[in-house]
Amino acid sequence: MGFLPNPLKTFAMAVAASTVFLAPIAQADDDDLIIKPSAHSVKETINALQSILESKGIKVFGRVDHAANAKNAGLELPPTELLVFGNPKLGTPLMQSNRHIGIDLPMKALAWQDADGKVFLAYTDPEELKDRYDIDDKDEVFDKMKKALGGMTDKATAK
Repeated sequence: MGFLPNPLKTFAMAVAASTVFLAPIAQADDDDLIIKPSAHSVKETINALQSILESKGIKVFGRVDHAANAKNAGLELPPTELLVFGNPKLGTPLMQSNRHIGIDLPMKALAWQDADGKVFLAYTDPEELKDRYDIDDKDEVFDKMKKALGGMTDKATAK
């Protein structure tokens, strides 16, 4: 019977092998994001979005240049920038319904350049946040967020 593999070892190897095939399933679901192509560079896209947000009285809390941070760590990353922004008049009522949404608020927008040189801008779909945090009593807030984000990101990415 020495030629038969240890059943526990066989099971462990099967589990390990299956994770290789299942790994892509565990990645973030792009359906949660609204992704738009941009006619501008990453920096120009984020600059435009920041300007639009500020002109609407929406607070910009921060900006992260992931490519610059990677370079400072001795690594390479194509242009990738994150903008963190929000409107407490919209976000606070959502947190009053479910404080856990605060992990996703303030909102964030990510611009990046892909391997082909194309630039994209993405943000979490407010409908996804509504579903994720099971907030059923603030439909008008989510509708405002969705409409505002759609319009502002359209302007930031347009020619």
